[in-house]
Order: sequence, then structure tokens, then C-alpha cells
Amino acid sequence: MKILIVEDEHEIAQLIQQALERENFITAIAKDGLQALSIFEQDSFDVIILDLMLPKLDGLEVCTRIRQQSRLKDPYILMLTAKGEEIDRVIGLSTGADDYLVKPFSPRELVARVRALLRRSLRHEVQNSQIYQTKHFIVDLDQHQATFKDNDSKLLDLTTLEFNLLATFIGQPGRVWTRTQLIDKLWGKDFFGDERVVDTHIRRLRKKIEPDSNNPMFVKTVVGVGYKFEDQKE
Repeated sequence: MKILIVEDEHEIAQLIQQALERENFITAIAKDGLQALSIFEQDSFDVIILDLMLPKLDGLEVCTRIRQQSRLKDPYILMLTAKGEEIDRVIGLSTGADDYLVKPFSPRELVARVRALLRRSLRHEVQNSQIYQTKHFIVDLDQHQATFKDNDSKLLDLTTLEFNLLATFIGQPGRVWTRTQLIDKLWGKDFFGDERVVDTHIRRLRKKIEPDSNNPMFVKTVVGVGYKFEDQKE
């Protein structure tokens, strides 16, 4: 497992690296936001440990840019912050972080958080049919492709998690899913974090599949409960 450590304080970066390498993780270190993006574009990582306050480009912007890139395997992002206020955690999750850790922290706690992230299965259980199809969508589980059936039948540029989320919805249209159920389905029982991360990924999926993401016609919010997918089956 490869982990990118993005931390401008040398002592903290070294402490994190030593703790992870003792557990046989392969690590790389970036000292600022721009260097982090450069390293990320040249290699693939399973987890990115990302400090919130960075020179040149802050952690929120780095997180946003990483999530905008389409990759077969998305890295988990553990955001580090010296602040404990609720708003900082919410902003971090809204940009695509999977978990956060407030400084100061123990190396043992950080390793435990990393292992918890890696245990998330991000799986989609294969049903009897390998292809789901509705009036507007085709989801091919074997090819890992989702198509929007407009005049051009264009392939959707989805991350792994977004694809699994759409496949979960389209497999049972009309079913109302709570955040907890979606987390159990997509992340697995080892999820360790804030349930509001689901809302972030719903927003990102809507931007890619909805004609108007502010007025969704497919992924509907069920107030006080969760979400459901509406489209006619074919």
C-alpha cells in the first residue's frame, strides 16, 4: 500500500513517515500543495494524508483538484487540521476528504485511521444481471461503464465510488436509502468517519448525471430519510 504524506512541517512529516513505514507501508512526502499534485499526477496512491494548512496551495484546494481527476482507483484522503471547529471538518468533507484527524494526534491513532480507511471495501455486490438499464441510463458492471442515453449515448466520466453509487441506485430504483445503508453498501462495516461524506458524493454524482444538479430529476432527496433514484426501467 502506497501513502502520500502532504505536510510542510518536517518533524511531523518524518514522524508520520516513520510510523507508517514501521507498518510496512510505502510512503512519499510532499512539502507543499503544488508538489503534492505533481507527485500525485506521476504515481498512484492508496491513501493521501493531507494537511489543511499548506504553502503554495492549501489542503482544501489540493483535495478538490485530486477529486476532479478521473482515475480507475480513487485514493482515500485523510485530512489533518490543527483546528477542531466543526466548520473546518465540514469544509474538508465537502471537498472530498474521507476522514479527518485533529492535531495533535498520536502515531498509533493515525495508523489506526489509515487501516480503517483501507478496510473500506468500496464494493458493489454483483446481482443476477450484469447490466442495469433504465430509460436514461445503462450501467454495465462487467465493463465498469455507465452511459447516459441521450442523442450521443455518451459515457459518463465517473470515479469508482460514483459508479458504485449509481449502480446501487439504478439496481433498485425507487428504493429509499439512508446514509447508513449507503455507507454499509459502498464503504463496508469498517467505515470510520462522518456520514455527511455521503452528501458530498451525492452532489458530485448529480453534477455528472443531472441536466440541472440544483433540481435533480434522478437522484432525489427524501427529507429526513436519505436518497432515492427515480427513472423508468427498460
